[in-house]
Amino acid sequence: MNKIISLLIGVLILAVLSSFFLFKISERETAIKFKFGEVIQAGYEPGLHFKWPIINNIRKFDKRIQTLDNKPERVFNTDNEYLMVDYFVKWRINDVRLFYTSNEGSIARANANLAGVFKNALLEEFSVRTLDQVISTQRVELMDNLQTITESKAEDFGMDIVDVRIKQINLDQSVNESVYNRMRSERLAEAAEHRSNGTKQAINIRATTDKAVRIMVAEAEKQANLIKGEGEAEATRIYAQSYEKDPEFYSFYRSLEAYKKSFDEAGNNMMILDPDSEFFKYFKHTKP
Repeated sequence: MNKIISLLIGVLILAVLSSFFLFKISERETAIKFKFGEVIQAGYEPGLHFKWPIINNIRKFDKRIQTLDNKPERVFNTDNEYLMVDYFVKWRINDVRLFYTSNEGSIARANANLAGVFKNALLEEFSVRTLDQVISTQRVELMDNLQTITESKAEDFGMDIVDVRIKQINLDQSVNESVYNRMRSERLAEAAEHRSNGTKQAINIRATTDKAVRIMVAEAEKQANLIKGEGEAEATRIYAQSYEKDPEFYSFYRSLEAYKKSFDEAGNNMMILDPDSEFFKYFKHTKP
């Protein structure tokens, strides 16, 4: 029993001594060793590592991916418009010694330094692009350029850029109304131009149609006159043939037609003629 107690006391003493002389680094961490406040070693791998009590102190850092997700930045583009750009940047510690010296070992300070770098990159990239380009045709190119620029600057802070994304691009609220009015004016001008073009086309179509109708009517009248002339000529020929065959009957028939045209059914016609005139000769003439 005494041996077991002695063993446990020995293990406890060894564990306490180990805590003074050893430190552990997990897979999610890296660390810096100091000697009286001076960095003497950095970038520890996971596992157990040695230190001298009192002489050395250890500071650990999270080497997992961090996220910079600040409020939207206000930038100016080539359309003379202020835009609000919402974004995030994924990063992690690359050089822990440089990270410590340039950011005072603070994640918050590192995010502040990275935000300044990224804002300058935003201003540079948006200053040479229109709104349509940054939201459609050149969006991927824009993010690639932002990541390249940010990576080169972030190396000075011991940071490695993993990813850059533009989440949303909006017009600044202060210029929304003016942009809306400008777009409305452009749409109204475009609509007026379409209406003007439509009116011109309608006039041209009507003029072309009226011309075609006049030509068709003239051709129809010409054809009708030709047919009428041919009909009248044929009627004259038939009348002439009839007259040659029986002049008396022809004269009688023509007189009947004259009577028919002269007296309507209502009896509204009045003529003042000599009863012995040639017009009434068939009223008086009787055959024996």
